[in-house]
Amino acid sequence: MSREADGLEGGPRGAPLHPRLMAMMMAARYFGLELDPHEFRNAPGETTPGASALSDWAKNSGMWCRALRLRWRHLMHLGGTGPVVLLFNDGTAGLLTGANAESKIVGLKDPRAPEAEPAIMVDEMRLAEVWSGETILLRSERGGREADPPFTVGWLFEMMMKEKKALGDLFLASFALSFLTIVPPLLVMSVVDKVITHHSFATLFLISTILGIMVAYETLLGFARRLIIAVVGVRTDAKLNLHIFARLVRLPLDYFERHPAGETMYKVSQIHQVRGFITGKLLTTLLDMITLAVLLPVLFLLNATLAWIVLVCSTAVMLIILAYLRPMRVVFGRVIQAETDKQSALGETVFGIKTVKSLALEPQRKALWDERVAEAGKWRLAFGKLGNWPQTLVTPIERFMWMGVILVGAYLALVDETGFQVGSLFAFMMLSQRVSQPLVGLARLIEDWEEVAGAMAQAADVLNRPLEVDAASGGLRPKFAGAITFEDVTFTYAGTKTPALEKVSFAIPAGTMLGLVGRSGSGKSTVTRLLQGINREYTGFVRIDNADLREINLRHLRSSFGVVLQDNFLFRGSIRDNILAGRPGLTLEDAIRAARLAGAEEFIERMPNGYETHIEEGSPNLSGGQKQRLAIARALITDPRIVILDEATSALDPESEALVNANLLRIARGRTMVVVSHRLSSLVECDQIMVLDKGMVMDIAPHEKLLERCTVYRQLWAQQNRHLDKQGPRHAALAPNLVHGN
Repeated sequence: MSREADGLEGGPRGAPLHPRLMAMMMAARYFGLELDPHEFRNAPGETTPGASALSDWAKNSGMWCRALRLRWRHLMHLGGTGPVVLLFNDGTAGLLTGANAESKIVGLKDPRAPEAEPAIMVDEMRLAEVWSGETILLRSERGGREADPPFTVGWLFEMMMKEKKALGDLFLASFALSFLTIVPPLLVMSVVDKVITHHSFATLFLISTILGIMVAYETLLGFARRLIIAVVGVRTDAKLNLHIFARLVRLPLDYFERHPAGETMYKVSQIHQVRGFITGKLLTTLLDMITLAVLLPVLFLLNATLAWIVLVCSTAVMLIILAYLRPMRVVFGRVIQAETDKQSALGETVFGIKTVKSLALEPQRKALWDERVAEAGKWRLAFGKLGNWPQTLVTPIERFMWMGVILVGAYLALVDETGFQVGSLFAFMMLSQRVSQPLVGLARLIEDWEEVAGAMAQAADVLNRPLEVDAASGGLRPKFAGAITFEDVTFTYAGTKTPALEKVSFAIPAGTMLGLVGRSGSGKSTVTRLLQGINREYTGFVRIDNADLREINLRHLRSSFGVVLQDNFLFRGSIRDNILAGRPGLTLEDAIRAARLAGAEEFIERMPNGYETHIEEGSPNLSGGQKQRLAIARALITDPRIVILDEATSALDPESEALVNANLLRIARGRTMVVVSHRLSSLVECDQIMVLDKGMVMDIAPHEKLLERCTVYRQLWAQQNRHLDKQGPRHAALAPNLVHGN
């Protein structure tokens, strides 16, 4: 999608904004929110921003939004709801700012016009010439509880209940099938009692015709019911997947740092077991209960004695299963824990496979895996043995429901005191199976619920954790210049008592290149984490351009930063896609510009396919230095006002490091840069260098002044540059023998 062709991209390089984007941004400002045009994603193949894409853009930015088609009469009721975006036929847009029902006119404002210019009043005829009904309604998001409800079974049911039309059709189909179920047994009763007795071929032909029609209708209704269930299941799955991913990416980084990826993936995957239960067994059993409500009265009409036998047996089955629920719940909890530990070991091995291979840790990891598999198998077997008992006790009762009814019914037919005939016995046998099935199914449902409840608890343990505050909506969205201020900041990581930062105070103006140095554990990376809003439980104040960091929208904050870490992750895809990951709407020329600034252009052009070279998972076809330079290019593609390099050059070879350091001054031009590095030689050109030790600021000044007055800095510099001392050659001591042979 070309930026120049679409006019979708606005920003530092001066491309104009599309009128429809401008209209959406003006409407959002009315509700106190700022939409970022860089976050807009148009539908593939479309050159004009569509209603659906515009609506998704607003929703992803934390607004309530709906795209729909309205008529003129609807606009008369929208005068007091705030600005409404009207999408015109020529691809532009206008803002509906008011409506006068008495005069039958509406006020329209061109988003490209000056803000002080008044709205133009138009009537229905003039508007109809340019507008065919496409409208976008938007407002600030509703309360947090409604926007982010807790993940529970009730929430799942509520989500399914939104499929009202499909569920209504499902209910009607099930109700019709229930009545169709009654007719065949009654016809069989007539065949046995009348056709065979009186040798009536005409009646047999009539009954056969009715049965054929009934089977055809039952087949069609059964097909429709299964299709509706499948549709509801697919829609529910889609909504679940979207909701789960949205919740997952909004969890704080601290959660992912403290929980293995394998454990998280296993717990989240359990939600699909819950969805399968609700749209499968639960929905089917509830629909079968409709059949039960219709058939049970018919059974009592046929024979009350046999009907009571069916009810008593079904109740006995239910009581047996209920008696085993509590012990099964306890054992299944052990199963879940064992499976979680097993998946954690698998995930850890897969994600750390490079370390496993390089250190030949396969035997140790295999031993751990064998242990976890054995533990999971032990509790699975225990759960299976315990679950076998209710099945064993229930089996004779279920058989009696079938065979006992035949024997008792035959006895009643022989005695014939109640007028119970053989045909009625056949009909009762056919109907009783349809009645006992949902009753037994309901008991089984309660048994299965224990496993589903455990799965639900596992998924909820991840998805119901507190989300990052203002991750998607709310908060300030200022335009940054880059001034940074720390004022008496103290921060302690959870689970520790020693502060990572203690009463840290400093201030740098916009455009400063600040270096952070200190021994390991001195708090350098903690400063950058607080700047990015990863940790917010600190005392004191962190400000950017005099705006309190905790009041700034997190998404806006992080998208305004360019961050390069020591170990950067590249996604599967082309080099171009990785560089443009933060701004997919930009062009190859923008990627080349960022790569040149990062010193990556030279090696990219030597690649087989240049910027289209495919990167596999783990980036095996790139060196550490190449990956790092691509990460720097990716950070610079957004033209950030603030750039953080956290040990970004530590993994580079001397040649690559020299190349990046040579470009640092160019990269820093017009930006604020925070550079964390153990190598003091790479920070010599910084405007200011802050020395940290045990979480406290020891000094902040340029390199030369620090050498004169800061003892810690002077010691670090001496340690790293002692090879420059003019001393004679020194012989290395013999390496100690770590392994002693016999």
